Amino acid sequence: MQGYSPSLPIRLDDSDGSFAMNKTALDSIRQDLKMLLLTNPGEKMMDPKFGVGIKRYLFEQNVPSVSGQLATEIQKQIEKYINFVVVSDIQVFVPQDDENVLNLKIIFSIPSLNVTDQLNLSLQSN
Repeated sequence: MQGYSPSLPIRLDDSDGSFAMNKTALDSIRQDLKMLLLTNPGEKMMDPKFGVGIKRYLFEQNVPSVSGQLATEIQKQIEKYINFVVVSDIQVFVPQDDENVLNLKIIFSIPSLNVTDQLNLSLQSN
């Protein structure tokens, strides 16, 4: 079966040919959003400004200004690199009982597909 892009992490899948594939445009876009969030600036060859580097926020203080800074950085990166995605809300929160966890919820729409969805991401320091 054909797909839009390889599903990450890459894994073998005989039904898709060699590798497992994202079967829908929405799956591919959700993966692109996740990669944008997890990539550290300077990590992508030929584009050192690509990426939010969300993991570095795990060690910041849990204050509204840091959450606002992260939300602003996410919004800027999406507008620059995935500009067909319209973000309606970004929620950043740290559980009261575990400050080593960062939870993120991005509610977005893709007007060209007439779709609204959300991406939930939870990061934990190791």
